Amino acid sequence: MNSKYTAGDKVYVIYRNPHTANVANIKEAEVVQHPNDEQDVALFLYDAYHRLSDDDAVFSSYEEAELVYNQLFDYEQYD
Repeated sequence: MNSKYTAGDKVYVIYRNPHTANVANIKEAEVVQHPNDEQDVALFLYDAYHRLSDDDAVFSSYEEAELVYNQLFDYEQYD
C-alpha cells in the first residue's frame, strides 16, 4: 500500500476517535517520509506519525472519502 503514496501527497482519512469508538471524521493528512525508516512513508495526522497499513481508510480526494464515509456510517438506513 505504501508504494501508492509518496512524501508530499495530501490525502484524506476516515479517522475514528480512539476515546469514542462510534465517532469518526474525515481528516486531511499529509504523507511524509517515515521518521524512523527512510524506505517508508507515514501519515502525519494530529501532530503524530502513523505508519500506513492496508486497513487504513486513505483516499486521494475528500469526495471519495465522503462517499465511503456515508456508506459506512449512514445511520439513516436503520431508522
